[in-house]
Amino acid sequence: MLGKIVTVVVDRPLGSCHPNHKDIIYSVNYGYVPDVIAADGEEQDAYILGLDEPIKEFTGKVIAIIHRIDDVEDKWIVAPEGVSFTKEEILDKVAFQERFFKTKIIM
Repeated sequence: MLGKIVTVVVDRPLGSCHPNHKDIIYSVNYGYVPDVIAADGEEQDAYILGLDEPIKEFTGKVIAIIHRIDDVEDKWIVAPEGVSFTKEEILDKVAFQERFFKTKIIM
């Protein structure tokens, strides 16, 4: 999936609260890729990096995959074409949620 162009429907925009854990605030836009089913049986989740405002939908490039070692699902990192981040930068941007999991970033 790395390098693939995908469209993400944003159901948790930047600045919103997690639906079940109100103390988790999304510091990036987060959503799902329609019609791509992940290991948890739901549509594939994706973080969108490189945008500074809440959005509803975004088409970009899968630049990394967060593999959750202690969970069943992976998360895709999607960014505008031509924009890149280091593993450390990605971890920093998604730490608000990924800090609860043991993860490995695949690039």
